[in-house]
Amino acid sequence: MNLEKVIFGFFIVLAATLNFGFFIGDIDDPIHHDIYELFAAIVVSLIATVLKFGDRTQIGAVHLSTSLVADLQLIAAAMVWGYAAHVSAGGLTPDMTAKVVSLSGGALLANGISVVILIAETIMQRR
Repeated sequence: MNLEKVIFGFFIVLAATLNFGFFIGDIDDPIHHDIYELFAAIVVSLIATVLKFGDRTQIGAVHLSTSLVADLQLIAAAMVWGYAAHVSAGGLTPDMTAKVVSLSGGALLANGISVVILIAETIMQRR
């Protein structure tokens, strides 16, 4: 068993599951979406991105691009949340919560693609 591949797979799947945990729930209800889970999803997604930098294959490039998309959307979601909570006069309204969750949903799709690629890559490997 290759420990590097185990760690790589662990962080890819953890990023997807944390993002899913944040995404699930009523889209416009801030009580269903925990800010700390969004923060954890961002941190783990960034770690997964750093782990993808060493792979110089075509599949590695696709892994990296999906991870960068997820990072960008999660960071944008956090910025919208921060704006709504600390700058906007209306606070974290259902409309702003829906924007944050929608951005998280885009990142979830990118994470899902990354997991599918990981599974396909694992199945194609020869022993």
